[in-house]
Amino acid sequence: MSAREVNKSGVPVMMKDLEPYHPIDCGVHDELLARATLARPTELVYIDEKGVEQRVHDRIVDVFARDRAEYLRLASGLEIRLDKLVAIDGQDVAAPR
Repeated sequence: MSAREVNKSGVPVMMKDLEPYHPIDCGVHDELLARATLARPTELVYIDEKGVEQRVHDRIVDVFARDRAEYLRLASGLEIRLDKLVAIDGQDVAAPR
């Protein structure tokens, strides 16, 4: 398996993590859903599959579950596992471990 998978449009997505999913706070989940509904541009900080902190500014287009974990999809096609989020628009949201 490659270090990075791509969706059908050729956009990178985070690989299925081997570590268990840690549910995020319900308030954070609600905020992500609201931003997806309003198509509001958002700055997200997350930890990628190599453990490196990444920053992206994009619109959230979907929040969904797959393989017993929750993800968001950005307008660019990038998918981020929700428990890998560190901050949303500068506000710390890291999932407790």
